[in-house]
Amino acid sequence: MKKRRTSASGAKLEPVRNLVLVLGDQLDRHSSAFDGFDARLDAVWMAEAAAEAGHVPSHKARIALFLSAMRHFREALEAEGAHVHYRRLEDPENRGTLALELEEAARRLEPRKLVIVEPGEWRVREDIRTAAKKAGADLEIRQDRHFLASQDDFDRFARGRKQLRMEFFYREMRRRTGLLMKGGEPEGGRWNYDADNRGAFPKEGPGKVPAPVSFPPDSTTREVIELVEHRFAGHPGSLRHFDWPVTPGQAEAALQDFVANRLRLFGPFQDALWTGQPWLYHSRLSSSMNLKLLDPREAVRAAAEAYGKRAAALACTEGFIRQVIGWREYARGVYWRHMPGYMGMNALEASLPLPRFYWTADTEMSCLREVIGQTLEYGYAHHIQRLMVTGLFALLLGVAPREVHRWYLAVYVDAVEWVELPNTLGMSQFADGGIMASKPYAATGKYIDRMSNYCRACRYDPARTDGESPCPFSVLYWDFLLRNRARLARNPRMGLQRRNADRLAAAEAKALRRRADAIRHEIDFQEYRP
Repeated sequence: MKKRRTSASGAKLEPVRNLVLVLGDQLDRHSSAFDGFDARLDAVWMAEAAAEAGHVPSHKARIALFLSAMRHFREALEAEGAHVHYRRLEDPENRGTLALELEEAARRLEPRKLVIVEPGEWRVREDIRTAAKKAGADLEIRQDRHFLASQDDFDRFARGRKQLRMEFFYREMRRRTGLLMKGGEPEGGRWNYDADNRGAFPKEGPGKVPAPVSFPPDSTTREVIELVEHRFAGHPGSLRHFDWPVTPGQAEAALQDFVANRLRLFGPFQDALWTGQPWLYHSRLSSSMNLKLLDPREAVRAAAEAYGKRAAALACTEGFIRQVIGWREYARGVYWRHMPGYMGMNALEASLPLPRFYWTADTEMSCLREVIGQTLEYGYAHHIQRLMVTGLFALLLGVAPREVHRWYLAVYVDAVEWVELPNTLGMSQFADGGIMASKPYAATGKYIDRMSNYCRACRYDPARTDGESPCPFSVLYWDFLLRNRARLARNPRMGLQRRNADRLAAAEAKALRRRADAIRHEIDFQEYRP
């Protein structure tokens, strides 16, 4: 017999027709999961699961962001009159995993159907399917309208192509959306202004940078912070500065703040780095978009409108829009097209463990100490800090790509696997052999010196590979080219770098390899356990 529900007021409700499943990165009231939703017939299921925080040793701020945003979403749904079956982390009955919680809820409520939007992680999708099957419940997985391109759209783009390239996908997205288009041609006559967006700050630094709008924790968030500090005391990171958007209204305010105060200088300095400046001109919107608090269409529309009003230059606006409708959508397409095998790719056969200092920032290398320290303090680093500092060192050192992936998934508040894995394993570590990016992003310490002030306070000299205080990045760069010579032989974009390595005298090459081995020998690879 179907069970009858009661509302908060005690009124009897009909048995559950559709039980709408909402995951922590699906906090969108307008998602397809709510199509046809009737509060008299349907209900919502949400669950906080310790296993999701422990799948990788998640940063405290990442855990707090997800939990706070979920609880605020629940409050908003209940204010509309929706019946939400919500399992809190501290509930004594909490079974610890999403699968066990869903299986129990499905058996208890006996809905006619479970409805969910496409999960953003392969593992979670399979867990949901398994739990539904065990409970004997029908499961309907609906398309995620949050994204501008469906997986079918991406598969049509990829079909028949020998190599995938984001630039061509991005142009299709520009044509489809009409963003920064004039008729059938790109605004300004160029599709991509990346060459204009690689500026470094002058010696005196960026000067006064407008601070991003802050969202002091309310009572719900404070409760979550206290819970995380107690329950996940051994996890990495700090909650001292937690002020991330946790509601759609706050996410919208963060968007407007970025467009009004930082978009106009985002373009030329989006690759720049500076000590003590975690935000610079970046938007801080990725976590809001990845949790679905902010629709990416709103973000790119606001940027395009700023350009139309001459409040931001074309290069700035195009650079931001390319990140959202280009890289973000492209990463998702790559992820779902190649999973689950993508996770195990290791084209460069890298095998070392992750250095322990990635979890502590305890290193004499100034750039890594700065970026990792910032990451542990805020749960944030911008794309060049990730790609060309922490990611670059792991690539040059030869860390197993899956270990690098686990770290990135753990420490950043905006990390959801569909976007994090391709950017880490593919773009940063080149473990997919060129699916995500056309070449490894390999460079010496001189790149970091050119783009930042990090090297000024460092004991190592980015221009040296021998003698006194050679830069580990620069030594490992040559070691990377030498040990991967055969693997990179057919990559046309690595030709100049390969030829430079080939010109090294045999004795010099051997000495570089020895110095690289010495650097590895000095590193503590002890595994981090919370």
